[in-house]
Amino acid sequence: MIIRLVLSLAFVGGVLWFAARVAQKRGLGSSAGLVDVVARQRLGRSSTVNVVRIADRVLVVGATEEQVTLLAELDGEAVEAVEATLAARVPAPRSGDDGEDGGPLSAPRTSGGRVGGALAGSVLDRGGWASFVTQLRDRTVRR
Repeated sequence: MIIRLVLSLAFVGGVLWFAARVAQKRGLGSSAGLVDVVARQRLGRSSTVNVVRIADRVLVVGATEEQVTLLAELDGEAVEAVEATLAARVPAPRSGDDGEDGGPLSAPRTSGGRVGGALAGSVLDRGGWASFVTQLRDRTVRR
């Protein structure tokens, strides 16, 4: 029974190894391609805003089930600077952590003392999208 189990596991491992080699030769599963999704934000059940890097261009694209629409083109260097800032940021608070008044925590302050950082007021501003969704939810809730 143990020999049969070991042989079965060896067979499955061999098949997985072979499949990985074939996928690697065909370039499947590699992230070194021409198109790279930098960020993705869901807006609703079937709509998203995506930041996509294609070669040296960075595009903001809105996508629904029916269509894909170009919203804006961004400066590649600015996006890289924001990515570096986000990578160095302290982890976000756990869900359920509230401010003193029971509401959500205020936006994190950057080293310059500004609220929102380099993306404040842009399409990529998370605080802006959060307030938009909150306002939309307030207008559509049944009372």
